[in-house]
Amino acid sequence: MDPNLLYWRSQGQSFFSRLRIWCNLLDPSSLLASDAEIQKARSLLVSGEKPNEEDEHAWTLSLSSVHADSGAVIPTVFRPPALLPISAPLVVASLVPHRGVTPALFWQFLLQSYSAGFNYTNRNSSSEQGQKPSLKQALLVVGAVAYATCAGAVPQIVIHRLGISAVPLQVFFRSILPIPLSAALASFNMYTIRSEESENGIQVFDSKGNPVGISKAAGEKAVRDTALSRAALLGTTAAVPNLLFFFLQRTRLFQRNSLLATPVRHMSAAIVLGLMIPVSFSLFPQLGTIERENLEKELQDAAVDGHLFYHRGL
Repeated sequence: MDPNLLYWRSQGQSFFSRLRIWCNLLDPSSLLASDAEIQKARSLLVSGEKPNEEDEHAWTLSLSSVHADSGAVIPTVFRPPALLPISAPLVVASLVPHRGVTPALFWQFLLQSYSAGFNYTNRNSSSEQGQKPSLKQALLVVGAVAYATCAGAVPQIVIHRLGISAVPLQVFFRSILPIPLSAALASFNMYTIRSEESENGIQVFDSKGNPVGISKAAGEKAVRDTALSRAALLGTTAAVPNLLFFFLQRTRLFQRNSLLATPVRHMSAAIVLGLMIPVSFSLFPQLGTIERENLEKELQDAAVDGHLFYHRGL
């Protein structure tokens, strides 16, 4: 079992312990580390020595920059610490009530493209080692981005194509519909990009960390849990700023200074996104467990402790 997974097994079994770890790992300053520094930290951990306080920086670099299946360094823009700096402006811009359809499609395309790249890079790739990306996977990525881009711009398309001017309908399409839509598209993007994990299965491990086979059931559970966490991330990020704006616009301060509405909405969306990223990452363990009765029959005998472990991905 990879050292990163062993760390999550010993240190990240509760929600609050995972939250504490992620708050540390998401520090953007770790993005400044070179590949040589990361590989050096990795070699220190692979040597088999138990983690101690002196190795804290090495663990941070390994957990935030190295893929737990392949052992390869993750491209900088798709590392977990890069998610907030890159996605924040994209999320904020995609939630803005645009004046036209083209800007809405443009920002949705950028957001969905980055989300697809992040989901694909941080997937469980245990059953794909030594294989090149297939044409099917490429088509899934392109299809997911195209569909999510068009679906994400539906509120703007409906308003402008139908010429909706009624205030209640505009409020519905601009402030209410984007909340479930954002959550659904985030989940859809994850499910589609990582669908091969459900079809081909992922590596499962016994209680001693030894690989015992490939499980489709574990792959389905990994993708489902991660999709739920991504829906919580984007759904909450869309909901809180709209609810906050709804209450603030009734106050005298905002009634006298209507220009405050836009910056407050943008800032609140960025802040909520930043707070929700470590929370969403912590909802489910990185090293998940699947019970014996939920495994394939050929793998049930290997679950001597009643369950097996798997890498959930991110």
